[in-house]
Amino acid sequence: MTEFDRLLAEAARKPLVGWDLSCDGRIATTAVPWDFERAVVHRARQSPDLLDMGTGGGEWLGRLPLRPARTVATEGWAPNVAVARERLAPLGIEVVAVEGALDNGAQHDGDAHDDAPLPFADGEFHLVVNRHESFVPAEVARVLARGGHFLTQQVASDFNADHYRLAGLAPAEPPPEWQLDIARRQLERAGFEILRAEAGAELLRFADVGAFAWYLKNVPYVCPDFTIEGTRDALAQLHRRQQAGEAIAVRQTLFWIEALR
Repeated sequence: MTEFDRLLAEAARKPLVGWDLSCDGRIATTAVPWDFERAVVHRARQSPDLLDMGTGGGEWLGRLPLRPARTVATEGWAPNVAVARERLAPLGIEVVAVEGALDNGAQHDGDAHDDAPLPFADGEFHLVVNRHESFVPAEVARVLARGGHFLTQQVASDFNADHYRLAGLAPAEPPPEWQLDIARRQLERAGFEILRAEAGAELLRFADVGAFAWYLKNVPYVCPDFTIEGTRDALAQLHRRQQAGEAIAVRQTLFWIEALR
């Protein structure tokens, strides 16, 4: 078996557990221009509670250096709920299974027409955090107390152009547009005041073609048409280029917002 075949075979059988996308350290992410964690910790120092929307396997929340006494997480993907509960329960964090919200780009300015209400009382939280999870702005506003803060970091709708290019695939029909200006408009329509907002990009570097194939296999919303066998020729070319010294890297566009209820 060649090194290329070994890498692809490993990518095909290696599972994703929780939401750890590092592939055992073979995928590295450069920092975006802002420090989202620092902004969250700053607000957490002043808040009696925190709701983390879309916690994944609880990896990020579990590592957060400071959390309010009452911290709650939601998760919409059933396999991750059990993983998150196992990780976060020893920290005193409740994980609530929820129905995922409609993609924000398809929400028509964030109207609360989605059938995924948050299972919390009006004004129950003073700080709501959301990393890369869709949300209904009116629902976030409902569960936030007056004067509460909403911090979200989102992946823009055009984030996956480099992934398609490296996989040798033609981009699928573009998803509904989701950019900083649209997010601002949705939140303002729901009654939020925007305190800070910024767009930027991060770079994902893959140590080898196997890590790249593993990532696309396990994060299917990036390239829905991707299969390892169906892109084998493109992956082989990518492997040869990487062996010759060319880095395997993709640029992903993101943005973040801090909003006041």
